[in-house]
Amino acid sequence: MILEPLGSVALGLVLAWLALRSLSHRLPSRRAVLTTGALGTLFGAYLMHTVLGPGHAVATLIGATLIGAVTLSLLIRPRSHRLSRSAAA
Repeated sequence: MILEPLGSVALGLVLAWLALRSLSHRLPSRRAVLTTGALGTLFGAYLMHTVLGPGHAVATLIGATLIGAVTLSLLIRPRSHRLSRSAAA
């Protein structure tokens, strides 16, 4: 029972750390990303545990990781580049 929330928070922190390593220029502050990763997977674990019920720890952690990844993807800023304008006809 206690391993699902702890495991999901640990997976969320690892997921957030990987996101910071690969997309640091497109993410907000480090603190916000780590907090979002941990809370996103914790919410995902709660949601998956509610949907699947007890006894499905591995499936709960997989679902929690997927929900955490989706939550982290909401933080990614679009690339800042100029739009090329075509000549007026």
